[in-house]
Order: sequence, then C-alpha cells, then structure tokens
Amino acid sequence: MSYQLNEKVLSLQPYQGGKPLEELARELGITDAIKLASNENPRGSGEGVQNALRDFGTEFSRYPDGNGFALKQALASTYQINADMLTLGNGSNDVLDLIARVALSPDTNAIMSEFAFVVYPLVTISAGAETVVIPAREYGADLSSMLAAINAQTRLIFLANPNNPTGTWVEKDALETFLSAVPERVIVVLDEAYIEYVTKDNYPDGLTLLSRFPNLVVVRTFSKVYGLAAMRVGYAISSPELADYMNRVRQPFNSNSIGMACAIAALGDEAYMRESVELNTRGLIQLESGLEQLGVTYIPSAANFITIEPGESAAEVYDQLLRLGVIVRPLANYGLHQHLRVTVGLERENERFLHALGQLGNQSFPGQKAPS
Repeated sequence: MSYQLNEKVLSLQPYQGGKPLEELARELGITDAIKLASNENPRGSGEGVQNALRDFGTEFSRYPDGNGFALKQALASTYQINADMLTLGNGSNDVLDLIARVALSPDTNAIMSEFAFVVYPLVTISAGAETVVIPAREYGADLSSMLAAINAQTRLIFLANPNNPTGTWVEKDALETFLSAVPERVIVVLDEAYIEYVTKDNYPDGLTLLSRFPNLVVVRTFSKVYGLAAMRVGYAISSPELADYMNRVRQPFNSNSIGMACAIAALGDEAYMRESVELNTRGLIQLESGLEQLGVTYIPSAANFITIEPGESAAEVYDQLLRLGVIVRPLANYGLHQHLRVTVGLERENERFLHALGQLGNQSFPGQKAPS
C-alpha cells in the first residue's frame, strides 16, 4: 500500500541504543559481559532511590500527578529557582521534542554541530524543519560558525555541553560570548545531561545564565549521574513563558509516578552523587592512562565516557570486543566511522575493557592521545 506520509520522516532512522546485555547473551551465549555502551551510572541506583521504591507500595491504578508538583518543588528548592520555570519529560529526549514542537515548523531551521546528539536532527526533522549542521572544530562545536549560520528562518540552536558522543566542552567565557551574540528571537537549547560529572575549570553552569538570556533553555536528566536511566525522568529549565509553551504541547502524564518519586529521592542523596562523580573522575584517568599505554588515540572528555579512535578497524574492534564480553558503542551513525565510545565503568570494568583491547591480536592502533 502506498501511504501519504511526511516525506521528511522517510529520511530518518530509528534511534539505536547500546546493545543490551540480554541481546549479547542470546546472540553469542556470553552471560558475564559488561556494558560500557550507554553512559549509565555503573554503580546502580543509590540507597535513597531503593528506599523510595520500597516505600512506593503497590498502588499502580492511579494516574501520576500530571503537573509533577512534588518533583518540581524539589527541583526548585535544589536549584533555587521558581517552579514555573520547569517542564518535565519522559527523559530529556522528550523535553527536546517538546522544544522542537514549540519552536519549529516547515520553512524554519535549527542549527546544530556535526557529531552532536542524534536526537537533535530527529526532533527537528519530525517537526518538519530543516537541519543546519555546522562542521565540528576538533570534534566540538564551532561557535563562531554556528553564529554565522543564523538566518531569518532560524528558530533553534542545539548545543550539548559536554557533547555526546565526543565528550568535548565549551568553556564559560566562550558560551557567554556566544549567547550574547545570538538574536533574542532564536532559542538556544543548552543540553547539560552530563554536567554533574564535570570537574573542568572555567566550566559554565547554564542555570546561572538564565536570568541574562531569556531565550536560553537548559535541559537536564536523571538518567546519568543519578542512576535512573530506566525511570525516564528529564526536565527543562527556562523562562516561565517558554515553560508555559512547552507544557501546552506536553503529553498528559508524560512523567510516571515511580520515576518522579525516585527522582526526588535521588536529588536528596548528595553522598551518592558525590561518590559517583569521584568514581568517574578516577575512571577517566584510568582509561586515559591505559589507552596511552596501548597507543590508542582518544578525545579528551568532560563527561562519563571517552571516545577512542582505533581507526579504520573500529567496526572490527567493536565486534571483537563483543566476543570478549565487552559492549561499547560504535559511532558510525554519528559520522564517526573510525571511533568507538566507551562509558566509564567500575574500576574492574575499565580494567577488563583495557585488557580486552590489548588482546586484539597485536592490533596496531594509530596515533597517540588527541590534543587537548
């Protein structure tokens, strides 16, 4: 049958997540694999979240609070903002879609960097708009070229800080200069999914910039450092006006009751988050050191993952690592055909990955560490 469809959707491919452990077990019979593919917190959920799950009970017949009052109050208290600046989502991907639906329409465009999160073009094209992809500079955002690309049809700019999948970042001074130059009519989406992991100097906190730039939308998630990837809770912080528009197109009950309860508990578990950041910082150092010893090029990262460049053999290295029970993330769908992304795991998981990488038949890896 020939359907009448949105032709722009025909150019899209379904989002591909990291290979699940269960899938590898089915395919290769490997039952002790480690997954370093999806940037999850390797510690599992914190004690506060486990307690919240036990306390939740078994009442599942009632709809969630559609406005997310309790979670919004917890976020407002944590960040010292007004609750009317918040928009909740089924993960941050949902919030990104809400922003696109509010701002974009046919004959408009959204600007994004090469090697940026694949959801940005997905939500842009789904809204009927055009994507304007700016070539990366050293795997990161070229802010001056992004500014130069703004035209009368531009409605959105997507900027991830740190960027997924490259781990690159924009420093505070550069971001402020960029935001000052963006016309107020253009909404800047600052995706800070990994910000809690960042320990770099001169790093910006988007929340401190909201009062100066009313066209700024900061997007965050509970899926990463808070260890709640399965719960799908994300949120945007913006001007009350933009939050109102996003909430108009938000699906009813898009955040579930259990997820919101666990998110509130996670916000209050400061020790868990602090220990997760410390573990990640040590893990990045461990991976960098091991990769340098193997002679494997990598992109310096500010997040909880590191992208490596085994070169033209990336697809082969990925397959061989699978057979050794190590799941990482191929990046061909990002245009990074010679790269693999590796999540920072527990110390023993990082060591297993490095050992597996070193086992690959005297594999010759080109280059040394990428310049920082």
